[in-house]
Amino acid sequence: MSSALAQLDSIQQIPQLVQQRLSFVASLSVRASEVAQHALSAWDSWSVEEINSSLELARDILNQTSRTAISIGYEDLGVTAHHCAAQIIAHLEGDYADLAVCPGEIIWFVDTFVEACDAIADTDWSPR
Repeated sequence: MSSALAQLDSIQQIPQLVQQRLSFVASLSVRASEVAQHALSAWDSWSVEEINSSLELARDILNQTSRTAISIGYEDLGVTAHHCAAQIIAHLEGDYADLAVCPGEIIWFVDTFVEACDAIADTDWSPR
């Protein structure tokens, strides 16, 4: 009897997961755009404070995206976002955080993240 109840509970959660996934996919273009904008602002900035502030904003979006993506089954995107955030964290906590420079590696990782978001958003995702 308890396994039947567990199956029923799992079946009832499917529409909720589908809705979460659809909502997440719909938000990907905005998330990717915001991360890219913050990274480019850091790249174009001349002051340490502006660079680090922009990178912190990008890091926060990436961390949230990573957690959400992994929790709803987009593990690859979650890992990509995590790696991108890790690059930013390494810079912010590293020896060069007090220099007015945004490392090119961060831009490369952000580009990889944006491409991963675009690939998911461009997919005709529908529950089967």
